[in-house]
Amino acid sequence: MSEPELRTSPITPTVDFLAEGVQHGFLRLPYSRDDSAWGSVMIPVTVFKNGEGPTALLTGGNHGDEYEGPIALFDLARTLKAEDVSGRVIIIPAMNYPAFVAGTRTSPIDKGNMNRSFPGRPDGTVTPKIADYFQRTLLPLADIVLDFHSGGKTLDFLPFCAAHILPNKVQEERSFELVDAFSAPYSMKMLEIDAVGMYDTAAEEMGKVFITTELGGGGTATAKSAGIAKRGVANVLRRAGILSGKAEVSSTQWLDMPDGDCFAFAEEGGLIEPLVDLGDTVVEDQVVARIYPLGRTGTQPSEVVAKMDGMLCARHFPGLVKAGDCVAVLAIPV
Repeated sequence: MSEPELRTSPITPTVDFLAEGVQHGFLRLPYSRDDSAWGSVMIPVTVFKNGEGPTALLTGGNHGDEYEGPIALFDLARTLKAEDVSGRVIIIPAMNYPAFVAGTRTSPIDKGNMNRSFPGRPDGTVTPKIADYFQRTLLPLADIVLDFHSGGKTLDFLPFCAAHILPNKVQEERSFELVDAFSAPYSMKMLEIDAVGMYDTAAEEMGKVFITTELGGGGTATAKSAGIAKRGVANVLRRAGILSGKAEVSSTQWLDMPDGDCFAFAEEGGLIEPLVDLGDTVVEDQVVARIYPLGRTGTQPSEVVAKMDGMLCARHFPGLVKAGDCVAVLAIPV
C-alpha cells in the first residue's frame, strides 16, 4: 500500500527564490495562539541571486542558544552585494526562530529540537512544519549547505568546522574540501552519536555537500568565535565559486572522531571538577573530571575516565552535571 501524499507546506515565503537581485523577507508560518488568533511565526530570510551558478543554503540558529552562526549570517545578509555573487545564496540566520528568540536549545512552543525533527511534517506542530519546509522546498534548491552550530548553554567546544564520513566518497571529498576552505583553527572528521532526524542526515541523503561547525559554547559568542564564523562562511562561498574575492586562509589542525569511545558520560549527578581543559592531551584511563555529590561533605567523588588517547575537543559547560550528561569528547589529531 502506497504512502499517502503529504499536504502542501503551510509556510509561505515573502521572497522569490528564482528572482534576480537581493531580497530580504520572511518564511511566514501561521501559528494561532492565545495572544494572536491569526498570528504567524516570521522567520527572517535573505536571497541573493545573480545569474547562473551553484546555490548555497546558509543556516544558523538550528538550536536557539548558539550564536556564532546567527551573528555571521545576519552580518552577511546586510553586507553581501548581489554583483559579487555568481549563482544564489539563501541565508536563514535562525532556523528554529522561536527557540532563537527565547534563547533556548529547543522551541518554547512545542519543545521541538529542530536537529532531531527531520524530515518533518506539514501537519505537525511548529518545529516539524519548519523542518518539512527545509526538507521539501529549501534543501532541493541547494548544492552546498553550511549549518552553523556551537555548544549552546551546556557544552563548550574547540572551534572547528566539520563534515561526516559518507558512503559516497565523491560527496565526502567535496564536503571535506569545503571544511578545509572554511579554515577554522580545527577541522573535524565528525561522528554523531544521535543522527536520527538530523538536518545533516537529510541533506546528505539528498546528495548535498554538507558542512557544519562547533565554534565555542556556553550560550554566548566571543569576538574570536564570531570572527571565525564570518571569515569561514566567506571562504566557503569563495571556494564554491559563488563569491568573488580572495579567501582568508589560516592553518588548521585536523581531528578525527573514530568511534563511540570519543564520548564520556556522567553516571551520577553533582558538582563537576574538570581536570583537563580544551586542547589538552589525554591518555586512555586518565581521569578527566570528578563529580562531587551535592548533599554531603566527606564523600568520595565519582570519576569520569577517558576510554582512549586523544585531545579534549568538547566539555560539559555548567558547573552542575546530571547523570547521563556528556562530560567530555575526545578526538585524535590527524
